[in-house]
Amino acid sequence: MKLDAIIVEDEQTSREILRNYLTKYCPNVTVLGEAANVDEALVLIRNNDLDLVFLDVEMPYGNAFDLLDKVGDVDFETIFVTAYNHYAIDALNAHASYYLMKPISIDELIKAVDYVTEIKTKEDALQNQVLVPKTNNVNGKITIPQQDGFEVIEASNILYCKADDNYTEIYLNNERKKLVSKTLKYFELALKDSSFARVHKSYLVNVNEVIKYVKGKGGSVVLSNGKEIMVSASKKADLLAYFK
Repeated sequence: MKLDAIIVEDEQTSREILRNYLTKYCPNVTVLGEAANVDEALVLIRNNDLDLVFLDVEMPYGNAFDLLDKVGDVDFETIFVTAYNHYAIDALNAHASYYLMKPISIDELIKAVDYVTEIKTKEDALQNQVLVPKTNNVNGKITIPQQDGFEVIEASNILYCKADDNYTEIYLNNERKKLVSKTLKYFELALKDSSFARVHKSYLVNVNEVIKYVKGKGGSVVLSNGKEIMVSASKKADLLAYFK
């Protein structure tokens, strides 16, 4: 799969090395431009439809995290390239796809590009199209605790679950909703064998009810009832794994 990318790096020599490595070892990557600082990078990002940004952390007049804040809703993957390993946690929190240390290892670069290629390939296969026909398989049942006992619900009848502090709202495919005094984590564990994916800290969705995926930083899914739910960038890979 072809990836359109830019390189954001203040050192010209480092930009040249990375560009040459990509040309030789990652032929599916097309470098559309290069930037030496945050302002130049913003122009490139806003004027191009990018799949991937190679991003150095420390630059003049701001750093990589300042840049991502200014971009806002990031719809490209990010590979951090830096000589400093103490930024790894910050990069993880910024939902970086990969973290490369300088001097760049060719093997690690190839691995990073392959990882992004896999993610983007799955995204493109899912974007704006029906995903997998809904299954009629009964994956099991769960019990919903009530004051006078419990209610048994078919897992396949649940569209999604939404966290509400220490409660969970369960939305069923007959347009009914149930409020249960259990956390979303409880239902994530209870439904782990029934094709449910945690797509956000507040949402657990029945992947059999997903009919569309819309690209974005994490993107979003549309369910069979038309409900659109945002996907956290950190949960995107787990969701897409259901549709290999």
